[in-house]
Amino acid sequence: MLFRDFIKKLEEMGMLTLVDEEVSPDQEITRKIHEQGENPVMFTSVKGSEFPVAANICSNRKLLSIALGIEERNVLKTILSAIENPEPPEITEKTGYTEMDADLDLLPVPKFYPTDGGRYITAGVVVCNDEEYGLNASYHRAMVIGKNRVVMRILPRDFHKYIERGNKRFLFCIGNPISVIVSAAISVEIEKSELDIANSLHPIRLMNFDGIPGPEAEIVMVCEITDEEHDEGPFVDITQTLDIVRKQPVAEIKKIYVKKDAIFHAILPGGCEHRFIMGMPREATIYREVSKVCDVVDVYLTPGGCSWLHGVVSIRKRHEDDGKRAIEYAFKGHKSMKHVFVVDNDIDIRDPSQLEWAMATRFQGDRDMVIKREKGSSLDPSADPVTRDTTKIGFDLTIPWDKDRKFFKRVMF
Repeated sequence: MLFRDFIKKLEEMGMLTLVDEEVSPDQEITRKIHEQGENPVMFTSVKGSEFPVAANICSNRKLLSIALGIEERNVLKTILSAIENPEPPEITEKTGYTEMDADLDLLPVPKFYPTDGGRYITAGVVVCNDEEYGLNASYHRAMVIGKNRVVMRILPRDFHKYIERGNKRFLFCIGNPISVIVSAAISVEIEKSELDIANSLHPIRLMNFDGIPGPEAEIVMVCEITDEEHDEGPFVDITQTLDIVRKQPVAEIKKIYVKKDAIFHAILPGGCEHRFIMGMPREATIYREVSKVCDVVDVYLTPGGCSWLHGVVSIRKRHEDDGKRAIEYAFKGHKSMKHVFVVDNDIDIRDPSQLEWAMATRFQGDRDMVIKREKGSSLDPSADPVTRDTTKIGFDLTIPWDKDRKFFKRVMF
């Protein structure tokens, strides 16, 4: 489903808040997005730009299930199926776009927080092509540092490797089809294209933008990595804490293509949409890994754990060591996770009180805890800022294998 089509559908369903009063992209828009919680919102009048701004468009499982046309309970399994069965999309010539001036000042790029290093494009998906590996799609925040220049946060992952291999031209796409919004946040093998996964989730087509195939987004920029570096940040990340300032690569905007009445997508840093888009795909990869050794029921990255650092895994325990094995493979499925809690399938993993009850009644620290020291998330301010080394703990909150289960069951009225 295209970005604009989903917005129209949400409006028809009465699920979209329209804000017609003029808002400033300098922090005022942050407050108004935050006020909506997880509710989708569109600002039709943004000071200094002719483009409307939409936010919270993909902020929870219910919205994603509507966009993909599936039941909410099947979201993880649908994503797993798409990862395992990617389908290359059709590629056509570019139609329905006009070229505007390559001037970022014409776009409603927000400055979200007073601490931000500048105005940030937060919903931009980079699409880069490599002769051997094919198309790669991934998220990279971009801080505006000039009329046609941005500094991008690029971690040493696939896009970084593409650049090292000489692929400096790329597309920067804003307002993407919903399946692309999700798939671009999935970490898979470099030879597997996130756009093929998106097409398996919900059919898309790619268009040729100056020699690079890209999704049918609202705004598509043709960009090139330069040899320059620039300070990037500070930036409020998924943990709602400040990420540090680093020297990062600078990209030059060569062309900007827009659809008629294009809609700018803004993801509030540290907000509901940021946490969901970034965290939920990791639930799928945790599910995939733990499924190799256990009977998995569900996986949940908790809001209190920033939808990134804390996870809960529900299993049907078949063997004595299932809890410990689930912990081991959960960390493999999401290497940034810091703490993981494994529970029996009678525990509602989205209810913090039930999780605490399982810890209170089924857990012994000297027997049921796995502690290890290894690399974690750069987003955790308590981890080593240079090496990312952190202490990871797994909590086996399942019923002890050698005990009578009836004494560990909650008696219900």
